[in-house]
Amino acid sequence: MSDYEMMDKEEIYSKVLRAGRRTYFFDVRATKAGDYYLTVTESKKFTNDDGSFHYKKHKIYLYKEDFTEFKEILAEMTDYIINEKGQEVISERHQKDYKREDNFVAQEAKTSEDTTSTESFTDISFDDI
Repeated sequence: MSDYEMMDKEEIYSKVLRAGRRTYFFDVRATKAGDYYLTVTESKKFTNDDGSFHYKKHKIYLYKEDFTEFKEILAEMTDYIINEKGQEVISERHQKDYKREDNFVAQEAKTSEDTTSTESFTDISFDDI
């Protein structure tokens, strides 16, 4: 059996979150013993100067024995950020109308009318796993 077939066979359940240049993959996989674990993969698209592109991926593995503490810390950290800085995205590169300038000169300041709202994704639940 090829590596591709083996990886395909291990995937039990998957969800995808597309967030601009980043895509997050949440995959439930099976161990050789038949137990389940979660992988979270961040895939980020980079464009080369010649117009071609490549992806960089980072993956974490979460096992059932770590779910409770992981979920508690994730909730604590996301709540802290929202409580300290609010839901509005501050970085202009995350705004829908952001355009990167070749010489990296900062864009002109945007008025409050130009600011777009963002949806929160802090309501994460691992209960389905």
